[in-house]
Amino acid sequence: MTRGCKFSFHVAIVIAAITYIYLSTVFVFIDRWFGLWSSPGMLHTVVFTFLALMCISSYRLAIYTDPGRVPASFVPDIEDATNPIHEIKRKGGDLRYCQKCSHYKPPRAHHCRICNRCVLRMDHHCVWMNNCVGHANYKIFFVFVVYAVTACVYSLVLLLGSITVDSQNDIDDSDRIIHVISGLLLVPLSLALGFFLGWHIYLIVQNKTTIEYHEGVRAMWLAEKGGQLYSHPYDIGVYENLTAILGPTILFWLCPTTGHVGSGLRFQTNLLHSAHGGRG
Repeated sequence: MTRGCKFSFHVAIVIAAITYIYLSTVFVFIDRWFGLWSSPGMLHTVVFTFLALMCISSYRLAIYTDPGRVPASFVPDIEDATNPIHEIKRKGGDLRYCQKCSHYKPPRAHHCRICNRCVLRMDHHCVWMNNCVGHANYKIFFVFVVYAVTACVYSLVLLLGSITVDSQNDIDDSDRIIHVISGLLLVPLSLALGFFLGWHIYLIVQNKTTIEYHEGVRAMWLAEKGGQLYSHPYDIGVYENLTAILGPTILFWLCPTTGHVGSGLRFQTNLLHSAHGGRG
């Protein structure tokens, strides 16, 4: 399912950064180090262009893909013996009901005050995409981060190589300015995206969302305080967690497509049953 996208200042910044990094890498770093039309130069250009295209395509899909809507007809069936888990409110113990959307929330769904609706398996609202990251676009978002980290580190290596070559020759002031700006952009961007990628790899392996991680810290503290052992209810094993998010075929894990099959609510229900069965 696709959605409309309103103009966002943060999205414009991301597009401008991708454009600047691509142009400076190809027409300055690669050209100064290898020569743009040499065999190594053309090879690096092809590889970096592929990374840039994957970044752009996955970023566009992450923006325009609806993260997952709660069906208006959804009502939890508390008498259904095949549904092992019903999430309840922290206070009162009632079934989770969204007052703003006026409907019940299925497990792992949360209300986004920015999108003004409930999102299935919501991870967070990303201002850099002007969209929520949820059930339907989480894999696409993750793939974008993978290619963005790879492209930034690759560009940084090419930047260092071109600086080494330029230090032995006279360079224009314009090239020197590009080197400085690119270094100030690529170093913190590579570190931040690298940390972000590591964080989401950890979440995928544990089958958690960012929201569930923070809720789990509190739940673990309460469980330990009561002398009990806490375990995340949706963890079905490392490989199963990976395939649940990235898809069953390893070769397609880095393709910017949804990794799961079927509707969001049906997929979450099946995952609930799998998690319960693995603990039974």
